[in-house]
Amino acid sequence: MKLKLHWQILIALLLAFIAGVLSGKDAGVFGISFYTMFAFVGQLFLNALKMIIVPLVFSSIVVGIAGIGSSGALGRLGGKTLLYYLATSLFAILIGLFMVNLFTPGIINGQPANEVMGKLDTAVVSDVMSRVEGKGAGDLAGIFLQLFPPNIIEAASSNGQLLGLIVFALLMGFFMSRIDEPYAESLYNFWSGLNQVMMKITDLIIKFAPIGVFGLVAKVVADTDTDKLDELAQTVGVFFLTVLGALLFHFLVTLPLMLRFVAGVSPLRHYKAMAPALLTAFSTSSSASTLPLTMECVEKNAGVSNRTTSFVLPLGATVNMDGTALYECVAAMFIAQAYGLDLPFTVQFTVVIIALMTSIGVAAIPSASLVAITVILAAIGLPAEGIAMIMVVDRILDMFRTATNVFSDSCGAVVIGKLQGEKDILKD
Repeated sequence: MKLKLHWQILIALLLAFIAGVLSGKDAGVFGISFYTMFAFVGQLFLNALKMIIVPLVFSSIVVGIAGIGSSGALGRLGGKTLLYYLATSLFAILIGLFMVNLFTPGIINGQPANEVMGKLDTAVVSDVMSRVEGKGAGDLAGIFLQLFPPNIIEAASSNGQLLGLIVFALLMGFFMSRIDEPYAESLYNFWSGLNQVMMKITDLIIKFAPIGVFGLVAKVVADTDTDKLDELAQTVGVFFLTVLGALLFHFLVTLPLMLRFVAGVSPLRHYKAMAPALLTAFSTSSSASTLPLTMECVEKNAGVSNRTTSFVLPLGATVNMDGTALYECVAAMFIAQAYGLDLPFTVQFTVVIIALMTSIGVAAIPSASLVAITVILAAIGLPAEGIAMIMVVDRILDMFRTATNVFSDSCGAVVIGKLQGEKDILKD
């Protein structure tokens, strides 16, 4: 009996952890390091996923929007989608704010933990500053310009700016339903055929997901600096557990409650339906790269219509970042605590609002979370160097928050599909 995909990926994760620990960065065979092999296999899988994102997303949105037809139906779908995304992001941020105030990871034995800065490698601080230097709220304002890029193909393929691609696809699908019938039918058949071909290619790539996941995770494990983790364990360890606890609460409590009481479906059944996508999101740390598999799981396993999926999921992969918004809030509060800054409620409310605003377009910015956290720190009067304190565990936490982002997107598709009147979602 063939193992189901999520079990294959889970086994690959376990084997990758073992292989990464045993090999490190130096072990190899025939003059080739295992680390290099891991990197090659993982990058090959990521490239294959990224290769199909643009044609898959574009054809899916065009077909889905053209199928909706009336502007009223599209407006209702869009309104429900944006309301869901804003609500879940706000819930995630508030959970993070509650956790960081409860556990105060920046306070050790009653004292601010800013002395940890003295233990940081100066190279780490320099690297952080080079990545956020000159960036701020102006970069976030540039997101709106990305809605209408001068070259849609270059923006989507070279720069990975999906916002412009989504807007163009929405316009094309909408106006396809408003031209003369012979042309509308021909265009619809073309894009529908392309969409079906892309789903077949996705099926092929997904068969190799366990191998790709193995390479990606083994590389991360082999690259982990255990000495630095030990050195900063007391302070950064509490921060790590605070973020992880908040993410798990949102993942295991908030979102399932929405599935149960808003959509009226079984959360356990949805976890099972989304298992391959969640494990791949955890491994790749990229909502966009996981998007083809997310769409397949939501449509085939959860039973959400292509009309809803093609609109909700590509938009969610770009603007709905629950895990990232939560992380930004906790990170900013942790750094404030570590510097001995006691923030009043009004300032904490400012942190919540900025985290919510920055998370909406965070995926389109290089060093996205760092830029967003820099904006928050500037707003409350703290230096950007404080970000260096969280860099030790940022990569590991990135895996958890990406899985949370993807799960929130998938829950959004289920909730909105149910609100749209779909009957076959997560049926027995």
